Amino acid sequence: MISVVIRNKNQVTALSFLLKNLTERYADDIAEIIVIDNVSIDESRPVTLQYGARFVTIENFSYGGSANRAAQEAKHPIVVIFSAHSYPVSHDFFKLIKERMEANPNLAGLRCLHSTNDYRNYINKVSAKIDPNKSGLIFSGSAFSKAVWEKLPFREDVATFEDKEWTLRVLKAGYKIDFVPSIFHYEIQRSPQQQFFRFKNDVVGNYQLWHQDVSLLQALKSLLVGLWNSCKNCLTELKYAFLRFWFLIKFILNKPKQF
Repeated sequence: MISVVIRNKNQVTALSFLLKNLTERYADDIAEIIVIDNVSIDESRPVTLQYGARFVTIENFSYGGSANRAAQEAKHPIVVIFSAHSYPVSHDFFKLIKERMEANPNLAGLRCLHSTNDYRNYINKVSAKIDPNKSGLIFSGSAFSKAVWEKLPFREDVATFEDKEWTLRVLKAGYKIDFVPSIFHYEIQRSPQQQFFRFKNDVVGNYQLWHQDVSLLQALKSLLVGLWNSCKNCLTELKYAFLRFWFLIKFILNKPKQF
């Protein structure tokens, strides 16, 4: 059977839709739903309980730590993990995952499809060994084997990309990670504060995992590019704000004939 685990922090609207989706469309395909919550201050807990799911609070959040907690809490051999702001779309989403996982005991995980990149790599058969970053596990809309996790848990000392780091280790250990044509949607709007938090983790994670170093020249270039793009975007917005205003004035003065 399948355990669905959802990572959440103050995403009650998105979480409610995901839970509604799971319980109304896929109730026969999944055995349990668990919300791993990072100390939300919204209504995430009562909404979770309303849909009959289990609510687990994790206070000292890390990406790898929350992934390990998700696996620990799951009672079943196949674990499917979502972020609260993602949700399955295809009617056979979980059926395909179950079929593929049960057919191959050497399968450590499956990456579902949600983006142009996913679909291209899937169609072009670009394996996780060739491209572990874009064909490996992604921790929103992926499935993994709890039995493999018990041998190779997620590392908790990586800033981010805990899914990609795990991908590299399980491939090295002889397991396989593949695509599955289970389709989901990923939708999030991050605040500037959230984007900066993600940026910091990505810089550290890229250095730890992909050995992408940063020089003073690159940092300065990043600042200048950011300033240039901000000015350019501001001028573009002002231009089209005036163009829209001028169009409305002309429309008011010379309205077309109504039908």
